[in-house]
Amino acid sequence: MMDMYDKYEPVIGLEVHMQLLTKSKAYASDSASYGAQPNHHISPITLGHPGTLPRSNKAVVEFAVKLGLAVGSTIRRENQYARKNYFYADLPKGYQITQDTTPICNGGSITIKNQEDGSSRTINITRIHMEEDAGKSIHDQDPFDTLVDLNRAGIALLEVVSEPEIRTSSEAYQYLTEIRKLVRYLEICDGNMEEGSMRCDANISIRLKGDKVLNQRTEVKNMNSIRNVQRAIDYEVKRQIEEVEAGRKIAGETRSFDAVHGTTYAMRSKELANDYRYFPEPDLQPILVEQDYIESIRNRMPALPQELFHKYTSTLGLSEYDAALITDNKQMALYFEELIAHTSNFKSAVNWMMGGVKSYLNENAVEIEGFPLKPAELAALIQLIDAGKISHTAATQKLFPAMIAQPGSNPESLAAALNLLIESSGDALKEWAEAAIAKYPEKVAEFKAGKTGLLGLFMGELMKQSKGKADPKAADQILRELLSI
Repeated sequence: MMDMYDKYEPVIGLEVHMQLLTKSKAYASDSASYGAQPNHHISPITLGHPGTLPRSNKAVVEFAVKLGLAVGSTIRRENQYARKNYFYADLPKGYQITQDTTPICNGGSITIKNQEDGSSRTINITRIHMEEDAGKSIHDQDPFDTLVDLNRAGIALLEVVSEPEIRTSSEAYQYLTEIRKLVRYLEICDGNMEEGSMRCDANISIRLKGDKVLNQRTEVKNMNSIRNVQRAIDYEVKRQIEEVEAGRKIAGETRSFDAVHGTTYAMRSKELANDYRYFPEPDLQPILVEQDYIESIRNRMPALPQELFHKYTSTLGLSEYDAALITDNKQMALYFEELIAHTSNFKSAVNWMMGGVKSYLNENAVEIEGFPLKPAELAALIQLIDAGKISHTAATQKLFPAMIAQPGSNPESLAAALNLLIESSGDALKEWAEAAIAKYPEKVAEFKAGKTGLLGLFMGELMKQSKGKADPKAADQILRELLSI
């Protein structure tokens, strides 16, 4: 018998709001920096005092075009602003400046990967529009009153609205992860959900598998991490299935997520578009985005995660796993890009990035920007190993730590000073080989009798005698010559 939960499929659309890394607010010159004392970054314009006029921040338009280009949207030429009317204590003007019928970006998509089988899936984007943020209501600092901090009011936002094509909480997790990675690469938002600079509302409904109809949805808000978005979706889908199976209707409402208990609860009935009484913003003229302007931004776009991933797997021949690790963080990718400009041993470069470099970053709690070695120095270390001048063991255990302790030093000179360079001199190798053979005279006869696997024993002793400095290839040849006599 089919489990009742298996009869249904979720239908999920996400609305992602991202605070933009502009110096000033969307329509006023107030500072947009984070962390000031409450109500310090405000002005009569932010507060909507009579007689004040907003002014468009050109950086907001530029960032919107950047994001639109990155996801493959169509950029609208004529952009009108709209007023979205509603009252909350943290919305001082009583309305929000946004876009209604003329979003700056239409269409586009985000590609996500199934973590189980590695398959790709495309989630289409409905629209991206510009708007401003509200202030922040604070409920936990006073036992009797709600406090309001209006520093956030007027901060520039982009809202990315997906089509209702997400089918699982895992897909929602991947979608948000990709968006966060993308905006960080573009340097338009820091993506920190914990600080509220990237927020997500999830529109969730269910339907019987095979149905095409869209049923009544709920909107879940107040999720401060990507993991909590996943948790909220899982709970809400289960709740809706149980409601329907019990013969009850799903109410169209806005719900909040309780991260402590992992549940959602009703906040208010869901507003409709006409509740907001949208109308054109009378104080802001339409913005014209010309094609020349769009192309100028396109020409300055950085390499994006998907582009680099394709380059690393298709051109450099790296595994998808390695490429995913490198492109997960923009600064790591930039370091790797410079590193491979100095070495063609791409696999070794990845191994060092994910091995010695990552270990240093984790142990010292720093980002790659704080790593003391420049990419050219790490490439020089890789070249020493590839040229057979130092063993990988010596490089990892001794030279690499020494280079970190003395950044800017020449790796080969430092290896020589530490007596780490591989010895390929025939006289030295012969001396070490003879000493290794002399230590195990009884094994020599066994080797000559056919137990050729014993060569590893002599090689190990030779490397011990040389303190790892012997050239393995030349040492192997000399050992074989001496043992055959």
